[in-house]
Amino acid sequence: MALFRAVFACPQQPIPTPRLSPPHIIRADYQECSMSRPIYYDKSRAALYDCIVSSPLGASHLPDGLHKITGGSEGLHRRRLKEVRHLLEKVEKGSLESLVMVDALQRLGIAYHFEEEIKSILHEHLLISTFDGYPGNISLYEASLRFRLLRQEGYFMPADIFEGFMTKEKSTVGYVFDLKLWKDIFGLMSMYEASHLGIQGEDILDEAADFSKRALILSVANDIKGTSSQILKELVSNTLSNPFHKSLPRFTSKSVQGYFAWPYEWTGAFGELAISDTNLVQSINQIEIRQISKWWSDLGLAKELKFARDQPMKWYMWPMAILPDPKLSQERQDLTKAIAMIYIIDDIFDVYGSLDELTLFAQAINRWECNEELPNYMKACFRALDDIINDVSFNVFEKHGWNPTDLIRKSWARLCDAFLVEARWFTSRHSPLADEYLKNAIVSSGVHIVMVHSFAFLSESVNQHSLEMMLNNFPGISSSTGEILRLWDDLGSAKDENQEGHDGSYLDYYMKENPSCSLKGARDHMKEMISDAWKSLNKEFLFPDPFSPSLVRISLNTARMVPLMYDYDENHHLQRIEEYMKSVLHV
Repeated sequence: MALFRAVFACPQQPIPTPRLSPPHIIRADYQECSMSRPIYYDKSRAALYDCIVSSPLGASHLPDGLHKITGGSEGLHRRRLKEVRHLLEKVEKGSLESLVMVDALQRLGIAYHFEEEIKSILHEHLLISTFDGYPGNISLYEASLRFRLLRQEGYFMPADIFEGFMTKEKSTVGYVFDLKLWKDIFGLMSMYEASHLGIQGEDILDEAADFSKRALILSVANDIKGTSSQILKELVSNTLSNPFHKSLPRFTSKSVQGYFAWPYEWTGAFGELAISDTNLVQSINQIEIRQISKWWSDLGLAKELKFARDQPMKWYMWPMAILPDPKLSQERQDLTKAIAMIYIIDDIFDVYGSLDELTLFAQAINRWECNEELPNYMKACFRALDDIINDVSFNVFEKHGWNPTDLIRKSWARLCDAFLVEARWFTSRHSPLADEYLKNAIVSSGVHIVMVHSFAFLSESVNQHSLEMMLNNFPGISSSTGEILRLWDDLGSAKDENQEGHDGSYLDYYMKENPSCSLKGARDHMKEMISDAWKSLNKEFLFPDPFSPSLVRISLNTARMVPLMYDYDENHHLQRIEEYMKSVLHV
């Protein structure tokens, strides 16, 4: 409950550092895609959206039917929004406290209410960094926090700001991080968090990650500087296990209550809004879960395809994390349906269909024609997929004025072709090279399906270049996330519950290619590949052309969800996911 109680405690006294010259700031030009109102309304959801996302004065009342869920708390929620907005307007924009405020809003999952206020604060810090540089008396905590928050906003802050915290090493050639920093626990945690925003070639961030990780582990082990406190030990452990940039706080935070003890006057207001907001967002989640469950039951595929997975709750968890904005309810439901079909078609190829049947199915998807030669269970699957795509395309056309049918169909054809390649490998007992396997497995991960649907959901005006990139290439926002997903999956020792398939594994193929490599060596190699894929994804966010930052954020959220979706325990259960499901449903 008190896990993060110390997270924003005042950092220790700064260690004097050389004054750095003003860094060169690069801001990629882009036009932010707006996330406008959902396509489909019912009175309950419309009022709930209004309560959550509109300005405090513009929200309407919830209808009587939802008061049982929300307890009639919409008025309280509006007042808390207004109070926090006032606090943000009052804080000195260029202060450390303003950075801590932004960090707090993001960690509590309520930053989406205050996008303009956050942009104003970070713009002020951008100007400070550009014209004043990093003065010699700035602490490691503040320098790291500013670096991370600005990069998270899409500003390319040079990593050489950390050179000011290094000293000349007498016994070696070059510089190393000052050993005095070992005493600065909060500064080390802040630097470790910042190091995860790195891109290829930024060796200093790799050094920062290694130095801060070793220092934090040893400081806790040796009880340095008060880390004997159980709260601080847990805080350090959580920072190392779940760095903010690669995590979803709503899944990794034990309790929002832990934020209440920040040493600022605004901590109570932030914590109260977080609790109120969580309750209202969970009300939306409950409504959506009921609608998805009804859709899945009415569809009838669970009865038709008894061999396939029947996990609508799990499928919904992906869009809930990928598209967290409460306004995007229809989009979450549409994406859940698409993800359900990824799992179902995967099971058809992996555990049930014969090679001849699978070849026919892949051909039918490529031609988009349900021919009579298909077995009945494949016809049912094809028709379900066709209905989903038609509904999605209609919604996109109604909202944004363009028809994504061709784009979406081609993405599904590409997925089925990749599934068919794997089926042929298995049937012929062919063992591909590790790189050959991974190239195909990135596609068969289905990540590009998520990105294509999201591209359609968010694209109010379609840029021809970005459309061609989605149609004809496999952009980094898809390939990097697909690589992270596939390698994480192949690292795991547990398979998905209720599935006995024929999936290959990068680990197996790599070790077959490298017989002298140990299991640990192969796993370490895969972890390094995951780290490199994250760096590529970070670069996509900093330089997002031709795609909007909103779309790249969806790719980031997908990658953040991966460890949770493949974190099976010895009983083949996703414990953290299941616990969160129960909290949403209040069971």
